[in-house]
Amino acid sequence: MSDLEVSTVGRVMVAKLNRPEKKNALSESMLDSLRAALLAADENDDIGCFVITGAGDAFCSGGDLGRRAAESAEGDPTPLERKIRLQKVTHQVALAIENFEKPLIAAVNGAAVGAGMDLSLQCDMRFASESARFAEAYIRVGLIPGNGGCYLLPRIVGTAKALELLWTGDFVSAEEALALGIVNRVFSDDELMQQTLDFATRLADGPPIQQRSIKKLLYQSLRTDLRTSLESVAAQMAVVQSTDDYKEAIKAYKEKRKPRFIGK
Repeated sequence: MSDLEVSTVGRVMVAKLNRPEKKNALSESMLDSLRAALLAADENDDIGCFVITGAGDAFCSGGDLGRRAAESAEGDPTPLERKIRLQKVTHQVALAIENFEKPLIAAVNGAAVGAGMDLSLQCDMRFASESARFAEAYIRVGLIPGNGGCYLLPRIVGTAKALELLWTGDFVSAEEALALGIVNRVFSDDELMQQTLDFATRLADGPPIQQRSIKKLLYQSLRTDLRTSLESVAAQMAVVQSTDDYKEAIKAYKEKRKPRFIGK
C-alpha cells in the first residue's frame, strides 16, 4: 500500500497522505511521491486544482520521530548529512509547491503538527474540519521549524502571534485558526472533503491562464513595491485580454450563461 494515494475527481487531483497508523507522519517516499504528483499535475492541462489531505483522523503529525530514533541507535548523522537530507527531500516539496501555478488547497481533516502544519501553510488555502488542530510543535522536541514555518506563519498571523506559536508549540483549534486567518473555512468532519471538492471543482472550472496570472501576481506583490506590481499587472493584462477564454467570458456574460473555459 502506497503511503501517498493520488486520485482525480473530475479536474481535481487529490493527494492523500496515507500512513494513518503513524498519523500520516512524513516519510521520504511520501515526500518524493507528493513532489512527483505536484509536478505532474502542474503539467497536466486536464487538472485545474490540487488538494492535499490525510487518511484517518489526522492530517499530518510532522516528521517521523520513530525514524529519527532508529537513526540515533545506529549513530547520528553528521550535521552536513542532516542539512543535505533536509534540502534534498523535504525542501524539494516546498519548492515544488512554490512553483506550482494552479490552485492548491489543504483539506486539514485532523491534527496538523510541526512539518504537517508547515505543509498546510505552504498551500494557497486551507479548509479545516471541526476536529482539526494546528501546532508548530518543533520546540517541544528540541527542534526549529524546518519546513518554512518561520517564513510562512508570520505572513498569515503577524510577527508577534507567529513567535508565540513557534516558541510555545501550543495547539490552535480549528475555530481559533479561522479567527487568525490560518484557515479559510471550517466544516464538520463529515462535510470537509465534499465541501473542499465542491470548491476545488469551482476553481478547476475557472480560466486557467487568468488563475495562474492572479496567483503569480499576488505572491510577487508580497516581495515588491506597488509600482513594480502595477507594471507586472499591465503586462499580464495585455496577455489575458488576448486569450480565447477572455472573449468567452465576455460573451457568456452578455448571453447570461456560464462560460466554458479551455485554457487558451
